[in-house]
Amino acid sequence: MSKVFLLNGSAHLHGCTATALEEMIKVFEEEGIQTELIQVGSKDIRGCISCNSCSKTGKCIFNDLVNEVAPEFEEADGLVVGSPVYYGSPNGNIISLMDRLFYSTQYSKHMKVGAAVVSCRRGGNTASFDVLNKYFTISGMPIASSTYWNQVHGFTASDVKKDLEGLQTMRNLARNMSFMIKAFADAKDKYGYPEVERKYFTSFSDGK
Repeated sequence: MSKVFLLNGSAHLHGCTATALEEMIKVFEEEGIQTELIQVGSKDIRGCISCNSCSKTGKCIFNDLVNEVAPEFEEADGLVVGSPVYYGSPNGNIISLMDRLFYSTQYSKHMKVGAAVVSCRRGGNTASFDVLNKYFTISGMPIASSTYWNQVHGFTASDVKKDLEGLQTMRNLARNMSFMIKAFADAKDKYGYPEVERKYFTSFSDGK
């Protein structure tokens, strides 16, 4: 069975971001997609220190939630990352987790479907949305889209439940993501995944 892994970057278990993700989970279940939701925002997660220990060990030197979720991410066919907006950017905890998760894991993310979901009271959604999508675009992960930016508005979960267009966007996003996961599975069997080149790594270390 296909599986989608969801990360809630909010510190609130039943807040605005959780309300958006729960709307998606309902659709995934209808589509026969297994889900697992992990709470991130309330955990103590430090940032990457660029020690490169992970290149030798295959895991992050800090043994916290990042190393716990790494195997789940490897097995998943899709990843949904949800976050509230803090000062026009995603929650620092989800950024720290994403930095270290994507950098420390050596397995391929190629053709796993990615989706970012953001929530805010009024502004900062599209800026936060752009930040989260960048993890997918450098990892060969196709991004699922919807009928608007993947966002909900509200100061409380009750507010978000009144954002009917936002919830509709979440449902359409989950349907599109489910379709992509199923289609990619069929295409992999029929055609195989596209070749990935890794020959060049431009850094201009010679100063020229």
